[in-house]
Amino acid sequence: MTALPITPHRRGVLSLTVAALAWGTGGAVAVVLEDRHGLGPVAVSFWRFAVAAVAVVALRLLRPVGNTAENLRAAVLSGAGLALSQAAYFAAVGRAGLAVGTLVTIGASPVLIALGARFLLGERVRGVQAAVLCAAVGGLVLLAGRSGPAGSAPALGVGLALVSAFAYSAVILHARRSRGGGAGPAAYFTGTVLLAPFALIEGLLPATGAPAAAAGWLLFLGIVPTALAYRWFFAGLATVPAATAAVIALLEPLAASLIALILLGERIGAVGVAGAVVLLASLGVLGVTSMRQA
Repeated sequence: MTALPITPHRRGVLSLTVAALAWGTGGAVAVVLEDRHGLGPVAVSFWRFAVAAVAVVALRLLRPVGNTAENLRAAVLSGAGLALSQAAYFAAVGRAGLAVGTLVTIGASPVLIALGARFLLGERVRGVQAAVLCAAVGGLVLLAGRSGPAGSAPALGVGLALVSAFAYSAVILHARRSRGGGAGPAAYFTGTVLLAPFALIEGLLPATGAPAAAAGWLLFLGIVPTALAYRWFFAGLATVPAATAAVIALLEPLAASLIALILLGERIGAVGVAGAVVLLASLGVLGVTSMRQA
């Protein structure tokens, strides 16, 4: 059997896949920090950006590779977009419920990215890719449908979820246009500064549990599913179309659901399992199609 050559496109798909799987661990860590250590969602996001900023600076000092200069304007826009996306998502979950907030945010993002890539970047979405996109979003609907009821203000929550999806999509499209830019320290410092006032109001320090354990979880959250994952994701965007990358990113909720099932004792149920199967099958078809086109 002849081994497939590792082309830049295939390397990009692999980077995107690993990034999405790493993102999936972030939700479980956030749950631990909120339940066991009393940190609110905005505070968790603040520390996530702050640790990531320090980690990226340290990584560049330890392993300088080529020209590491950043486009400051692009970095600030990326950091602001990521901060807005996270803050709006957490607010959406609080008002529309976990299932609706997650479904609208993550489900709308690949559609918005595909449309943006078509009209802003000139990337065409082929028939097979469009079908895979629809099937993947359908699988996400089934997977998210297993979660709890709607919150106290569903309409407002849906609006905030759309704001989160728009902000995230804008960051991805910008990174695709700049061929992978946006994962530098300036972006994380921007997000840290923007989230700091809201995190101070919410409570910046852990209220319960062992401080050393909370610090360990925050270090993991800032390094693996943030600094490294976004680095891998933006690197993959340099060679993979934005619409394809957006569908691959749907591995994140699937990975989060599996982690919740195995480590947190949550139940997925038959509908959730069906959604996971549809989502995995869609990603498999996307991977085969993408490799053939490459």
